[in-house]
Amino acid sequence: MRKFLLVLLVALAAAFIYQMGHRAGQSIAEQQGLPGSKPAVSASASTTSSRSTASATASSRSSTRSSPADSASSGLSTVDVVSLPREARKVLDDIRAGGPFDYPRDGVTFQNRERVLPIQSRGYYREYTVRTPGENDRGARRIVTGGKPASEFYYTDDHYRSFKRIRDVP
Repeated sequence: MRKFLLVLLVALAAAFIYQMGHRAGQSIAEQQGLPGSKPAVSASASTTSSRSTASATASSRSSTRSSPADSASSGLSTVDVVSLPREARKVLDDIRAGGPFDYPRDGVTFQNRERVLPIQSRGYYREYTVRTPGENDRGARRIVTGGKPASEFYYTDDHYRSFKRIRDVP
């Protein structure tokens, strides 16, 4: 009977901690869903099952929303449309026209796994390939849009390591 009560107590404590959104090794910035916060890895966090980690991550992402104003103040640098490479301006034109696009994966959901962009619900961001002259594959350049219809535009030339918010997209 004592063993049963102990197991029950541990289960209730785990459920309470999960509901509070607390995960071992998580910084305050991550708990609050602040943009650019990276998950910390600790010994206890690495032993957590991938299933509960994925559930907690999904839960924290779905409960944290940012508005376009938040992303403007997120610390990302900006770039004017006219300063983008010619190929990126073509992709912006294609996005505004609704396609057609050069690559089959253009328009797929961008997961924001790197958490460089403001945290949004799944499906908020879409990615599009910017052709890189001299590359035989998709290369590293992308435009990522946010919203339906797209109201935020970001450019990366280093395969998601950094982004610039694109200003003045017509």
